[in-house]
Amino acid sequence: MMSTPPLTGLSKRERQIMEALYRLGRATANEVVAALPGSPHLSTVRTQLRILEEKGYIDHHVDGPRYVYATRVPRHAARRSALKDLVDTFFEGSSAKVVTTLLAQDTAKLSEQDLDRITELVRSARRNRGE
Repeated sequence: MMSTPPLTGLSKRERQIMEALYRLGRATANEVVAALPGSPHLSTVRTQLRILEEKGYIDHHVDGPRYVYATRVPRHAARRSALKDLVDTFFEGSSAKVVTTLLAQDTAKLSEQDLDRITELVRSARRNRGE
């Protein structure tokens, strides 16, 4: 069995297709089209589904005359990969810059439970580093 690739270097539409498949679980090309923003053409989405399958991100099975698609990459792995791309692209690979930006923008929106969770994660990271 082929190992699943990281979700790096996907186009915006490919990421949208992956997100649609995560939400839907399994879907035909028509169902994917209906779940996407904008008005993509069915033939374009079919081509992108084929490309995603060739890259190893999704699989399909045949159900009568239809192809039914599903992801091969677990959602948590996709999140990590997308976050890594974001951190590398916009924050020079610095997790600290990401956290600083998030906290500076969303402080008013953070609950006491969120702040407690963040504090515990920082403590845990320090313990794991041996500090």
